[in-house]
Parts: sequence; structure tokens; C-alpha cells
Amino acid sequence: MDTYKTIKAKAEGTYTEKRSKFLAFAFPIKTIDEAKVIIADIQKKYYDARHACYAYMLGPEREVFRANDNGEPSGTAGKPILGQINSNELTDILIVVVRYFGGIKLGTSGLIVAYRQAAIEALANATIIEKTIDEDLTIEFDFEAMNTVMKVVKDMQPQIISQTYDNLCSMTLRIRKSLMPQMKERLKDYLATQA
Repeated sequence: MDTYKTIKAKAEGTYTEKRSKFLAFAFPIKTIDEAKVIIADIQKKYYDARHACYAYMLGPEREVFRANDNGEPSGTAGKPILGQINSNELTDILIVVVRYFGGIKLGTSGLIVAYRQAAIEALANATIIEKTIDEDLTIEFDFEAMNTVMKVVKDMQPQIISQTYDNLCSMTLRIRKSLMPQMKERLKDYLATQA
């Protein structure tokens, strides 16, 4: 498996329950630091809201994740949000749900439903995309080998990340993980460092 699902761009959704208003925001992210900045920005922007609960998932293996209830009863907010990320098999995503309290307590089951529903609303407005897991490979070769190398690049269509042409030429190529062994085999005489 060398693909994963994420969202293309920020998406929003809202959900109202017993006068409590839940604003949900889904963001494509790459790092925990990026998540922290977005969460801080939302907490600043919606400073008058009672809670800003969130969940995120990172990495193609979906091993880095966090759910935060931000003062709501344990397990009533972050977990249901994370549950929607999981049920859609998404990664590299952050969902923040801001709650404006409407004066009527919802109870734990009501909170779970509301946070889950808010996350569903944001994801319903998101464009889910599939990305490939890519790897980089750096090769070095004499200028005379240019035609041989460029034939492999033309055949396999890797993304060229960087290239230098001198007495000794160098190229960094990015290709889908499942195609890497084939590309390494075809360029084995030019491998600079094992990526």
C-alpha cells in the first residue's frame, strides 16, 4: 500500500444542538507544529467560545495522532472527532470543533453525538484526495551518462527535485514508493547514497 487519503483544502461545517453551536474546521496538515499553530489561531479567533476541541492524525502509516477534549468531560469531544478521521481513513488532517454553549447541558452522550456530527459536517464539505507515498533518490553520474539517465527519467516519470550539471552531474528524483525498487535497479550504477 503506497497511497493514503487526506483532504485537499480547509473545510468547515456547523452543527446546532439545544442552542449550543458547534463550528467545525478541517485542515490538511503535515506536522504537529502546524497543528499547534492552527489550534492556537482558532482559540484566539474564537476566544469567547467555551471549548475548542480537536483531533489530528499524521503520516501515511497513521501512527501519530492526538485527541483533546479541551475541558469537556473526558472522551466526549476529541475521541468522537478522531473517530470520524478514522472512519474516513484520513491522515495529515486536523479537525477543530469550537463550541458555543447554549445554556442547556447536553450530557455526555449528547456531547459525543454533537462533536461527532460537527466533524461529519466539516468532512462532508471537504474534498478527499488520495496521495502517493513517495521516496527520494539521489544519483551522481558523468556527463557522458546523461542520455542513459534521462531515458530512465523519461520512462519512469519521477519528479525531479534538484539537478546539477557539471563534470559530475547530480540529480534527486522523487517517485512513488512501489516504483522505487525498479528505478533503483535501472539506475544502480549511479546511486550516490542509499535513500
